[in-house]
Amino acid sequence: MSKLLLQDQVALVTGGGKRIGRAIALTLGQAGANVIVNYNHSRADAQATVREIAAMGVRSLALRADVSRPKQVASMFRAIEKRFGSLDLLVNNAGVFFPKTWDELVEEDFDRVLGANLKGPFFCAQAAARIMMRQGKGNIINISSLGGLQSWPTYMHYCASKAGLISLTRTLAKALAPTIRVNSVAPGTIRFPEEEQNDAVRMMIRAIPLHKAGGAEDIAQTVLFLATHSDFITGQVFVVDGGKSIP
Repeated sequence: MSKLLLQDQVALVTGGGKRIGRAIALTLGQAGANVIVNYNHSRADAQATVREIAAMGVRSLALRADVSRPKQVASMFRAIEKRFGSLDLLVNNAGVFFPKTWDELVEEDFDRVLGANLKGPFFCAQAAARIMMRQGKGNIINISSLGGLQSWPTYMHYCASKAGLISLTRTLAKALAPTIRVNSVAPGTIRFPEEEQNDAVRMMIRAIPLHKAGGAEDIAQTVLFLATHSDFITGQVFVVDGGKSIP
């Protein structure tokens, strides 16, 4: 049997128990990686994902941490080093997304969104980089959003956090080179089978040049590419949106 692309590597996916994070975690496990599934509130989902990954014949572990809390992040990475001894790939996927108009936004909304979507990825990357620098190699992939490149008025707090994450990606890529590569995947409209279709959603999808929404697997496959076939790529944002962002 040929060696799998990520065989014997160790990967951490934050927010890895549900939706896009789950698809990424499963895809990395299928490629041979040992996968740590981080969660905050979704314990049952994370444990179910871990069981599915473990059934592939690789090691998997669910670890709880609120990534917006640096002390919890530090504790999670200590547990990873103790259990696995290394870390090859960090996927910063955990995030918060909810609408608010400009006149409804309060400080707590910004604290919640920026904490999960920007501060969390930084402190996870910082902790991961310390391990990866000692190893002499590593890979960090930040899941940003098309909202970090466009203006969505009822999600301005979210757009600001994801624009910050894109800037953080580029800055970390310079700061951590040449040892660690840092890139971002920016999903566009992603639909899940359980989600309701309505006229507004159908109109939105018709406006996409490819006339379809993406699936979680589209993001997972882009992450897999960056984890396995991108030794000369760093500091880049890969937009996966069916052409929606074309001017």
